[in-house]
Amino acid sequence: MKIYTKTGDDGTTGLQGGKRVLKSNLRIIAYGAVDEINATIGIILSDKIDDDITMILTKIQNSLFVVGSDLSNPDLSNKKNRVTPEMVENLEKNIDLLEKELPPITNFILPGGHRIASLLHLARTITRRAETNVISLDEKEKVNDECKKYLNRLSDLLFVIARTINKRDGIKDIIWKP
Repeated sequence: MKIYTKTGDDGTTGLQGGKRVLKSNLRIIAYGAVDEINATIGIILSDKIDDDITMILTKIQNSLFVVGSDLSNPDLSNKKNRVTPEMVENLEKNIDLLEKELPPITNFILPGGHRIASLLHLARTITRRAETNVISLDEKEKVNDECKKYLNRLSDLLFVIARTINKRDGIKDIIWKP
C-alpha cells in the first residue's frame, strides 16, 4: 500500500464513515492536536527515563490513538474505538500515585527544570490546546464527553509527571515570582 493517495490534494480528508471534509475543519484540527501530543510524547520517550514513567507514557500514546479515532468518527452511535470512563480513571490513578512523591503546591510553578520535564510541560500545553479545540468542535458538533475529560485529566497528569521527573532528579519546583 502506498503512503500517498492523492485524495487530499484538493484540501480535503476523509473521516470514519467516508465523509470528506476540509482539512481546516474543527474536527481535523482537534485530532491533529492530539496527534501532536503523541509525537511530543514520542520525543520524550526517546530519552532515558524511569521505567514507571515510560510505562505510563507508552499507555498514554496508545490511548491517544483511541482519542484520535474517537474524534475522527462523527457518528456517536458507533461505539467502536471510543474514549471510556476507565481510560480517564487510569489517568487519575496515575496522578494520585505520583502525587504521593511530591510536596503540595503552594504557588504557581514555572515550566522548566530537567529537559524531560520541560518537554512534558510542552506536551501539557499542547494538550490544553487540543482540549480547547475539542470544546470548540463540541459547540458545533457533539463529541464524546469522555474525550474532553480525558484531555483535561491528561494535562494534569503531564504536569504531575514533569514535577516528578524534576523531584527525582533533585530539581526543586521553579516558583513563579510576580
